[in-house]
Amino acid sequence: MDVPLTPIDFLRRARKLYPDREAVVDGDSRFTFAQFGERIDRWSAALQSLGVSRGDRVAYIAPNTHSNLEGYYAVPQIGATIVPCNYRLTADDFAYMIDHSGAKVVCAHPDQIGAVDRIRHRLPEAIQYVALEASGDGWLDYEALLRQSSAAPALPDIVESELLSINYTSGTTSRPKGVMITHRNAYINAVGTLIHLPMKVGDRYLWTLPMFHANGWTYTWIVTAVGGTHVCVRKVEPARVYHLIRTERIDMLCAAPTVLIALAHADPTLRAQAPRGVRVVTAGAPPAAATIRAIEEELGWTVTQVYGLTETSPFITVCEPRPEHRDLSSADSATVKARQGVELVTSGELRVITPEGEDVPRDGATLGEIVARGNVVMAGYYHDPDATAAAIRDGWFHSGDVAVVHADGYVEIRDRIKDVIISGGENISSVEVEATLIAHPAIMEVGVVGLPHDKWGEAPHAFVVLKQGAAATPE
Repeated sequence: MDVPLTPIDFLRRARKLYPDREAVVDGDSRFTFAQFGERIDRWSAALQSLGVSRGDRVAYIAPNTHSNLEGYYAVPQIGATIVPCNYRLTADDFAYMIDHSGAKVVCAHPDQIGAVDRIRHRLPEAIQYVALEASGDGWLDYEALLRQSSAAPALPDIVESELLSINYTSGTTSRPKGVMITHRNAYINAVGTLIHLPMKVGDRYLWTLPMFHANGWTYTWIVTAVGGTHVCVRKVEPARVYHLIRTERIDMLCAAPTVLIALAHADPTLRAQAPRGVRVVTAGAPPAAATIRAIEEELGWTVTQVYGLTETSPFITVCEPRPEHRDLSSADSATVKARQGVELVTSGELRVITPEGEDVPRDGATLGEIVARGNVVMAGYYHDPDATAAAIRDGWFHSGDVAVVHADGYVEIRDRIKDVIISGGENISSVEVEATLIAHPAIMEVGVVGLPHDKWGEAPHAFVVLKQGAAATPE
């Protein structure tokens, strides 16, 4: 028997098994799984009344709110495709993503309504605009639509190869590309993540990661799958994060390294009150070993690094702990944890290859590009066959990430191909230089880029943020 693989099925199970458990916390709003599910059904029916049908796109521009989270179920369960947009982008970016995706409905938080209003004249007149909170001139009221809606939408049969989401990647030199993620892609990533990073019934998850970022690394569905609680955070500030970790009894969170740095260097009184035992998943950029060590030693949290891209749903490696790691010193343990790790059991095959297509030796030194193939690799870029053909060649997705492979098979990223600094004919990894600099006691955050140099052609240049009250010379 073949049953479609879709993360939407996680909600069916949670509503059946955990109807009275707390599903979502968003400020003063709290919903059980029964209430969460009913709101989702009402929004699905409301979308259908607005003319949304199978294959249509619905765009979201919002921070981490319960209404945003509801969209990750209500839109795909009627066969439509959710288009999560980075709410930190410009109005011009919103115009491009809405128009390029062909969105039929745009849902926005009040903070973004003004930006959308400025570009509405550039968009098709048929688009419906929904204010997720409050309302505005020419905007439909989300909560009013829910109250007026039936809780019995027409649910089509899900086809796992159909699009669940289009996630736009932000580019510095070109327009964002729309990554097409299928129901199957997201389901496989969610299951694989749970194998390596288990959660259990009643775990409480803090939304310090933007939901728009690769569908919140599929935790939009993972937390529901285990009967956990989504605790929403609209703005990630250390004081707010530490308060919620304590008062909402948080078990787990995901965070990019820049957020970890902010938490590691927050006010000492905040850090002193932090409960121990929080599980942290980090990705998005290679975190420095010094940052991991600070989080684990001072706060007593456990940090696990994963690696992936929007194009891979997103995870293709995890820095899995092994028994032999227990005997390492804290410094050596942090060094290992700063690596990207090994394939997830469900993500497929990963290789690090030379320009000639050969696997690099496991010497921890020879650079190559990460390529992957498997069930988590995207269906392609939306309406962009040339970019799809450039990224998926000979049956392999080419990541553009430069890495080495250690003797134990662990992959460690050294840079993006376009960011490798070539100085005097030698390749210099900006990530390695950053990891060295951030170990300096005065440095809180650092970014290294290559700048033109008369003698060497290019040379590393560091942009440094010092810790509060600290001082350091260029030398």
